Amino acid sequence: MRLRQIALVGADLAAAEADIRAVLGLGYAYDDPGVGKFGLKNAVFPVGDTFLEVVSPKQPGTTAGRLLEKRGGDGGYMVILQVDDITEARARIAHAGARTVEQADLDGGTVAMSHVHPKDVGGAILSLDYMSPPERWQWGGPVWRENARTDTSVGIVGAELQGEDPAAMARRWGEVLGLPAEPANGGWRIALDGGELRFVKAVDGRGEGLGRFDVAVRDPAAVRAAAGSLGLLTGAGDIMLSGTRVQPVQA
Repeated sequence: MRLRQIALVGADLAAAEADIRAVLGLGYAYDDPGVGKFGLKNAVFPVGDTFLEVVSPKQPGTTAGRLLEKRGGDGGYMVILQVDDITEARARIAHAGARTVEQADLDGGTVAMSHVHPKDVGGAILSLDYMSPPERWQWGGPVWRENARTDTSVGIVGAELQGEDPAAMARRWGEVLGLPAEPANGGWRIALDGGELRFVKAVDGRGEGLGRFDVAVRDPAAVRAAAGSLGLLTGAGDIMLSGTRVQPVQA
């Protein structure tokens, strides 16, 4: 099981795109028409062979719009994990008693996904996605491979969920994913192939949500400098992109 995509929500999509390009050194972004049915517009950036998405409401009454209101601005939205057996993944969701709010089997079953209700896991919408062949990624569009840049950012390698009871949240995610949750660095951790999910106490006043994600980069100091030049560093030294803390780690 692999962390393949992180989604953020931003009220101003163009501004979020500009910041991501400037700080993480990304260029091409796919505008997926499929999110229109949810009342959204988006941009999906390839980061190596992982993906960073920003969604923005284009009409009232969307889940993303409600999240903007609930958390007082831009922030984390969704964690997408790639699985190698969607039937098994769906059976785990059902066995855990979690609701599926969106499910699809596309292209003859070579693409499949299930979105788990955020209230049934906590922190964010969790999507379990299957692709055949595994290196494929439907949500990145047809030409992401030709447009992926890795001179600055190499891949997304971690996601951090925050809440009032991180231990309970970690156990619940572990139950749905069929993976063990273990104490780590004052919080909890679920190990993934080439990455991790972390669960920590919410201390920023914004409540439960996807508060941070990790990006493997070639030069963390240069990425921080780029963020600082745009006023995207907090007093604590955190990089902020679309209301979400970004942790650059050495690739």
